[in-house]
Amino acid sequence: MARKKQAPIEFVLFDVIYQDGSRTSHRKVPSPEPYEIDFDGRVKATIEAQDREIAEKSGLPRSRIKSLRRTGAPPSKEEKHEMKKAARTRRR
Repeated sequence: MARKKQAPIEFVLFDVIYQDGSRTSHRKVPSPEPYEIDFDGRVKATIEAQDREIAEKSGLPRSRIKSLRRTGAPPSKEEKHEMKKAARTRRR
């Protein structure tokens, strides 16, 4: 039996860290167009629009976005530092 071809990936997943320290995972954003110059800017704008829509429905405003990272990507040096700092304060 022949294998079916997989459909192209239509979405990219992102983890979002907010200014207040909260985090959301696996936020869907349409995948980049070939040769798209400002994909990061579009990702942030798309997630902010999603947050506004969620806030309207729930009545709870979201904090500002601090950082974005593709789901599964290793954390940056800043994120590692923040995680260590948060772990130290939890132990006390």
